[in-house]
Amino acid sequence: MALARNRRRERTVDYWPGFVDALSTLLLAIMFLLTVFVLAQFFLSREISGRDQVLNRLNSQINELTQLLALERSGNQDLEDTLANLQASLAESETDRSRLQELLASGSGASSAAEAKIGQLTETLDAEKQVSQRALNQVDLLNQQISALRTQLAALEDALDVSESKDRETQAKIADLGRRLNVALAQRVQELNRYRSDFFGRLREILASREDVRVVGDRFVFQSEVLFPSGGNELNPAGKEQMSKLAAAIIELAREIPDEINWVLRVDGHTDNVPLSGNGRYADNWELSSARATSVVKYLVDEGVPANRLVAAGFGEFQPIAEGDTDEDRATNRRIELKLTER
Repeated sequence: MALARNRRRERTVDYWPGFVDALSTLLLAIMFLLTVFVLAQFFLSREISGRDQVLNRLNSQINELTQLLALERSGNQDLEDTLANLQASLAESETDRSRLQELLASGSGASSAAEAKIGQLTETLDAEKQVSQRALNQVDLLNQQISALRTQLAALEDALDVSESKDRETQAKIADLGRRLNVALAQRVQELNRYRSDFFGRLREILASREDVRVVGDRFVFQSEVLFPSGGNELNPAGKEQMSKLAAAIIELAREIPDEINWVLRVDGHTDNVPLSGNGRYADNWELSSARATSVVKYLVDEGVPANRLVAAGFGEFQPIAEGDTDEDRATNRRIELKLTER
């Protein structure tokens, strides 16, 4: 009996050790796969979490580039730095993907889920490359726009410099012409004043015996009664005599005054403040004063005075030199004035 039992034991095979070894091997393989999967998950989660940061960084850089274009406060160096950052970001992503693929390649039994994650990561990296390429295109476009703006700005600055230079030259010429003109006018005024003094001096000599001829300021004043009959505009004989002497003095003076001095002798007619009836030859004092000044001018022209050197003007009763209403005041205001002046 004992021998039979021993023989049965010898015939029975013990499978338990082999089963334990197989189970241990399987557990090790599963642990290895789990380790690889965990590593893959770790790197994938890190890459995915970094994607938004990369995109935000890219958007921030694009906004900065837009502001730089609008304000043009910085140069191309900033754009080159931004481009370097983009390229560095892509290089980091490529490096991380290569590192993950190497880790997965070391475990030949990687699961399909890990491969799917790798595919997703690859698509993400491709998308980032497209975003980066668009950013690079925008950078190139911004560079071109900045270059065009700088070219336009340079052209405008050149045009402005030329315009300012011409403006300075023009202003200098205008200022010089103004000074020369002022000097010339001052000289003409001085010359005319000198000839006016000579003219007045000669008239004083001619009319020295006449008490009814006065000098008021820069004018010779003839009382109307000396030249005209009451209410009329025709020169009387005494008036013609005086105007003939005046014409001779004017003709002699005209020979001495240079042609470039544009002088005239202004003959002004004035009346008193007594209104006309309106039934006579003249409707009012305007017409009477103008007619008397015109008669003097025409007589001087007949005596040889150049017509282009004479001016007739009528002031009526509105420029009195005596403010009263007495007969003497009114007689004073009825007058013919002669003034040598510029045209």
